[in-house]
Amino acid sequence: MSHTATRLITLIMLLQRQPHQRAADLAARLDVSERTLHRYMGMLEEMGIPIYAERGRNGGFSLARGFRMPPLVFTPEEAVAVHLGTTLVQEVWGKLYEEAAQGALAKLENVLPEEQRQEVAWAGRTLIATNMNRTHQNRMMPLLEKLRQATHQKRRAHMVYQGRDQAPVSREVDIYALVYRWKWWYAIGYCHLRQDIRFFRVDRINDLNLLNERFSIPPDFEVHQYLAMEPAAPADTQVKMRFLPEGAFLAQYGRSQWQKMETQPDGSVIVTFGVQELNAAAATALSYGPVVEVLSPPEVRQILHDWAVEAAEKYKKRDD
Repeated sequence: MSHTATRLITLIMLLQRQPHQRAADLAARLDVSERTLHRYMGMLEEMGIPIYAERGRNGGFSLARGFRMPPLVFTPEEAVAVHLGTTLVQEVWGKLYEEAAQGALAKLENVLPEEQRQEVAWAGRTLIATNMNRTHQNRMMPLLEKLRQATHQKRRAHMVYQGRDQAPVSREVDIYALVYRWKWWYAIGYCHLRQDIRFFRVDRINDLNLLNERFSIPPDFEVHQYLAMEPAAPADTQVKMRFLPEGAFLAQYGRSQWQKMETQPDGSVIVTFGVQELNAAAATALSYGPVVEVLSPPEVRQILHDWAVEAAEKYKKRDD
């Protein structure tokens, strides 16, 4: 389907959603000139779509009252986008939306024309997203279900939360949103203990109960704007690590993890990356085996030393 046909469908849906829209606003939404917008209006009238215009301050273009678009008018690309979006929902949210996602896909395939069904089938074979969730989702499912209920019903929650390198703390929180970010699930909400909006990593919530007290989300809070103001990654500790020349190719394979990568004259590679926890940095280094040496910070070097001593003791050869 051409861009013109797609824009015509979009234009009908914009008018169906809200009457009395100005030409300038509609043109901006479609990313076309007002002259092109008026040409589209003429094309819709020729197709028998009942459009009328009203002059004046509150005037604009509208669809005739009672007119509705036929359901599920998709281009092949739009059908693929819906299919991919539904499979991503199933992948990220797991059992919470697994049945709903499967039902939506079944309904989609049942009503699509043959061309769109073939496009969706092609996407299902060739455009795959899997193993996105690294956070033991099934174990956290009861927590995620309670958090979803808290956000939907706007019920205050009492949680026992264990922050990084801290003892568990009881607090009451108004949960505004659930976010899957940096390969972890987070709850965003107003913490009554800290009197501020905070991030809470779901796997660090030791206990959670919903209270009867209700809350309202502040009208000036918008989750996407809030996330945009957050740093790109929660990296509290900077780690510098050296790959020996024989392991330099591993540094290249993992380049997306590094904030900085420098090739040395001897062929070794020094990388810099950020982590939340020292143990996570040590685990990253250990995953590459002996071809890697942590240069800094010294605390991570000490952790690796202690782990190596313990491992050597466990695996040293003993005479039977």
